[in-house]
Amino acid sequence: MLRTTASRVLDDNDREEVLALLDSDPVANVFVSSRVRAVGLSPTRLGGQMWGFGPRGGLISLCYAGANLVPVNAGREAVHAFADRARKQGRRCSSIVGPAGAVEQLWERLEPHWGPARAIRWAQPVMATASAPAVDPDPLVRRVKPEEFGILLPACVAMFTEEVGVSPDNGDGGALYRSRVAELIRIGRSLARIDDGRVVFKAEIGAVTPQVCQIQGVWVDPELRGRGHASAGMAAVVEQSLKYFAPLVSLYVNDYNLPARAAYRRVGFREVDTFMSVLF
Repeated sequence: MLRTTASRVLDDNDREEVLALLDSDPVANVFVSSRVRAVGLSPTRLGGQMWGFGPRGGLISLCYAGANLVPVNAGREAVHAFADRARKQGRRCSSIVGPAGAVEQLWERLEPHWGPARAIRWAQPVMATASAPAVDPDPLVRRVKPEEFGILLPACVAMFTEEVGVSPDNGDGGALYRSRVAELIRIGRSLARIDDGRVVFKAEIGAVTPQVCQIQGVWVDPELRGRGHASAGMAAVVEQSLKYFAPLVSLYVNDYNLPARAAYRRVGFREVDTFMSVLF
């Protein structure tokens, strides 16, 4: 058996080793990698802790413990160490999300202490593309302007509520969510088609690294679904993502969302992994 130390809280002295581990699977790790690249490993800036696990003097697994609990390259021993630390610390996250095998093992150990979950998404295909879109992009999809925040926000709230099952206004009245929406607009990573003040399609580029970017928050006005807006809109997002952000574009989607999966495949996305999410 591999002789290991217990998990430990990492800091900026571990940054290069952490990034090397994250870069071993840039698609699966894009969210955590983007956070580390943006703010480092100081818990104050990171908005949580980064836990490391490995043989003495080494690092083979990570777990981001912030608003989400996200295991990285976590085998069974690492999962046990991370679950023990999470159990002792108490639940501070709103979800556990990441590669399905590791998340399922984490939840097996944490459910007796943290359960029940509000919802479990057992299989979320991770999809990626490095190619120009296979369908024509919607030419009306563009970067959202800061002055359009009030137009975009209701669509973002509707998407979040539909996807997660609760409103982002719960808890702090939506202040943190509104701040995130505004920030993505400010940095040019919120894309939408807006017709006469109505959001037809929207999506955000939620995480960016030199290798890959991750699309999130894809939404089409319910009254306009089934008309090709999702495929054409996503084609536009992929086109702009490849041009301005990264050479590979990824996302993950619920397995039961068959229309979305079909739209993404039409654009050129292919399944490369499977995530799982436990929502509280």
